[in-house]
Amino acid sequence: MALIHHPVVDKNGQTIAAAVTALDLHDIARVSRTFGLDAFYVVTPLEDQQDLVRRILAHWVTGVGAQYNPDRRDALSLIRLATRLEAATADMTDRWGAAPVTIATSARRSNNNLNFDDLRGVVSDHRPALLLFGTAWGLAPEVMERADFRLDPIESGSGYNHLSVRSAVSIVLDRMCR
Repeated sequence: MALIHHPVVDKNGQTIAAAVTALDLHDIARVSRTFGLDAFYVVTPLEDQQDLVRRILAHWVTGVGAQYNPDRRDALSLIRLATRLEAATADMTDRWGAAPVTIATSARRSNNNLNFDDLRGVVSDHRPALLLFGTAWGLAPEVMERADFRLDPIESGSGYNHLSVRSAVSIVLDRMCR
């Protein structure tokens, strides 16, 4: 899966680069490890944000934190830093020998969305797959348009749909792995 920090949109629909948060890194790495993902890509072009990710990984994967909490080390070792989504897909292509199918997520419904049953079919097709999650107010239109598929939004029936990305990742992975 990839957590995209750019290009994403703000609440006004303007394309921005969002900040990396330590909570996202820790929680999403843990759920990625729990559900057996191969990698968790953190995508940001911002050098200061890349440095933050590197510092967190240095502490928890190779530093003092690795001995203090080996479970956290195992989870955070899934993180791969990428400056752009294309770099993440290129890395997956190199590692798997085939380009990944990309599946964009959004809280907004669009035409031709995959439902979760369809998602399970795509993922079990023995091709590498990359789930795309956006920070801020979601993935920018150009990311949505380039994705191979779009996943149905998470709906609860309450009419409210403004989950944290950490929660959305957990729910999607749970539904995907059922």
